[in-house]
Amino acid sequence: MEFWPEFLASSWGREFIAGGFGGMAGVISGYPLDTLRIRLQQPSNNTSAFKLLSNIVKSEGLSSLYRGMGTPLASVTFQNAMVFQVYAVLSLAFDSSRCGDPPSYRSVALGGVGTGALQSFILSPVELLKIRLQLRRQAEREGPVSVARRIMRTEGIKGMYRGLTITVLRDAPAHGVYFWTYEYTREKLHPGCRRSGQESLSTMLVAGGLAGVASWVCCYPLDVVKSRLQAQTQPQHGHPPPKYHGIIDCFRKSVQEEGHGVLWRGLGTAVARAFVVNGAIFTAYEIALRCLVNNNGKESAGEELKES
Repeated sequence: MEFWPEFLASSWGREFIAGGFGGMAGVISGYPLDTLRIRLQQPSNNTSAFKLLSNIVKSEGLSSLYRGMGTPLASVTFQNAMVFQVYAVLSLAFDSSRCGDPPSYRSVALGGVGTGALQSFILSPVELLKIRLQLRRQAEREGPVSVARRIMRTEGIKGMYRGLTITVLRDAPAHGVYFWTYEYTREKLHPGCRRSGQESLSTMLVAGGLAGVASWVCCYPLDVVKSRLQAQTQPQHGHPPPKYHGIIDCFRKSVQEEGHGVLWRGLGTAVARAFVVNGAIFTAYEIALRCLVNNNGKESAGEELKES
């Protein structure tokens, strides 16, 4: 028995592989805007998105917008594969009808919440490395492996999971909103497609894009706090302590020093990125899933003909 044919023949295998393709499409399409979002969220920044983008390109070059992409490209491919796989399992597990219909919207939302909480354990250290690399200046030549080693050496495993709690608080509700918005929007744009799976490319793009926008808007203040907490490094002996001492302290100090608007700083960039990235993710996922299902169907039919 060969592993890959058997794996792809199962619905679990197809969801996993299709989710991986979606993850790759999302990272490549939205990484420059993500770098811009992270820079905008930092306390030292007071410029607009366009001015900051211009400054980065002039002083650090266009390639700096893709700095650190290797880590999320590898890890987000796996993480997205796991997200779609876990979501497929949980949305069915929460659905009590089990009569051949698509999962209810309630089951979709609950499955998304569970998926977001579980995937935080994979995503949190990845985002920590990504944020540290995105905030690195051009003169600093550390790569993801050396950054990870330094964090493990100076801060230990606890340092790698800095920001885990805020990541769970952000991602659990955001994923519930994410999958619910996608399923609801695609059905409204193309009635009956949840059952038939025959929606158009434009429906995939728009429904995926709006799902991404909705999930980011509902959790954005938590993302600002997460970025600031994960950007902090553990101080060495003789150095001043970190500025923020936890989630509540970061909220309080950020608002006191910069006003309530700081919790929404960079939202425009994040929303633009979310529409592009998640439109690409769901489109790549749906297309890959259809290809895998069709190819598996043809192989099954070919095997039946050979046996007869």
